[in-house]
Formats: sequence, C-alpha cells, structure tokens
Amino acid sequence: MADRHPSLTRSPALAPLLARGAALSLFKRPRPDAAFPRTRLVLPGLRVDLARLAAYERVCGFPTGEDALPLTYPHVLGFPVAVRLMSGRDFPLPLPGLVHTSVRITRRRTLPVTGAHELSVYVEGLAARRRGTEATLVTEVRTSAGALVWESRSTYLARHRTSGRPAAHREEEPGARRPLPVVEAWRLPGDTGRRYGAASGDRNPIHLHPLTARLFGFPRAIAHGMWTVARCLAAHGLPEAVVVRAEFKAPVLLPGAVTYGAQDGRFELCGPGDRLHLTGEVRPA
Repeated sequence: MADRHPSLTRSPALAPLLARGAALSLFKRPRPDAAFPRTRLVLPGLRVDLARLAAYERVCGFPTGEDALPLTYPHVLGFPVAVRLMSGRDFPLPLPGLVHTSVRITRRRTLPVTGAHELSVYVEGLAARRRGTEATLVTEVRTSAGALVWESRSTYLARHRTSGRPAAHREEEPGARRPLPVVEAWRLPGDTGRRYGAASGDRNPIHLHPLTARLFGFPRAIAHGMWTVARCLAAHGLPEAVVVRAEFKAPVLLPGAVTYGAQDGRFELCGPGDRLHLTGEVRPA
C-alpha cells in the first residue's frame, strides 16, 4: 500500500512524461524483486471536461448527454497520473514497451458528470511472469466525502529474459476455447486510434499512423486496448454496481474488421481467422 499522499494541482501533461520515461528507461533493469514507489498521487477536485467526454463517448459507442460517466472513463482521467508514476526514476520498469495486459474495474455506483471527484493512483506491487515482470497500478475515485465509488487494477508487463519458474497467467490449452456467439461485426477505420487519442489524451505513436507504428515493430497502427474494452462494454450494457475484468490477448490492427461476441456475462473481440484480441467478463458487484 502507498504510504505517502502528495496532492497534484492539475492533471499532468502526458507528452513530457512520456519523453522523461523514455530517457530514464535506458538506466532501468526490470526484475520482480525491485523496489518500487510507495507514493499515492492524489488529484483532488477533479472536474470533467464535457467536450472531451462527448468525443470519448462518440468514438467508443457510448450514448452521449447522460448524467453519468461511462464505466471506463475514470481510467482515462487517471491515466496521466499513472504515467507520472511510471515515468519516475524510482519506477523500476522502462516505460517504452510496457504492455497493458489486463484491467479489472469495480464500480459501486455511477459517477455524475458534473461535480468534483478525488482521484488517486498508486503502484500495488510487482510480480514475475513467464515473459518478464508485471506491475499492478491501482486507480481510485472517491466522493468529496471520501467514499470509494470506483477503482481499477491495471497490469503492465515489461518483457525481459527470466530465470526460474515465475508465476504465469492461466492459459487455455490449444483448441480448448469455444468462441462466444457473435453479436455484432465492426469495421474499424484507420483513424480510430487518432480519434480515441484526441478524446483520451493518449497519443502513443503506435496508435496514430502506420509509419510511427512501424518504428515500434507493428505493420500498421493498432487500436488502444482501453478503446477495445470500452467499445465492447458500450455494446454489452452494464448495471450500476458492476465488476468488469478484461485481458488483452493480441493487438487490433487499423484499419481492420472484428467481431464482438457475448454470452452469459462474458464477452470477447475476435479478428479474421478467429484471432482472439480481448476476453472479458461482466458481473454485478
């Protein structure tokens, strides 16, 4: 648990943090037993920009104009604060190349669009994985009275050589997965990443253009992982008090075509050849 709670006066700007994280990554050697920051960064009095929220709702498929934040939107609000932690000198994993592997969101009740919220982010811990070291970052949103109403746990993997037998995520045996019934098919235009980046503030170059994506080893731009989750949840529908978990399996290339499948609270996103991009589950809190 974090043991220091410095307050921020405003949401950090992402571009300088990404540049700083890239520069400091040259001196980082990730390992699961490394020390990590115990700071909880707090952003009090946070208010929602209504124009950016509307753009986010449109690109993700949520209805616009409702007096409740989409389930995934607090993650967008907290992401710059999380990047500030991950770009720091005391965060042991290099920021470039970090892979968002999973997210678990718990909402106790809907958050109003208007009014002020208190947002906080901290690093919960590190864990050894088969392909490297994984960090868990926790984002919390509280009311002005201090009641916890929303929280998420996101895992980020730094790939590196490992030794021994680290803990690994559960993996299905080949051929064991039964595809969920297809509910909708979506054609994703090439500007999906740019539109989501403009709405969310996450303008990572791997999401914006084929040329910048190729610099990082991708044949084309790829969709933001949190966009794929949000798009699926917009189609799925949610109760007010809810727990959602999602695991990112493979990047979605842009432009592209995907199918959204759902059954009994589970959902998935698949590409051509039944390639699995995302799995998830929705259940009442």
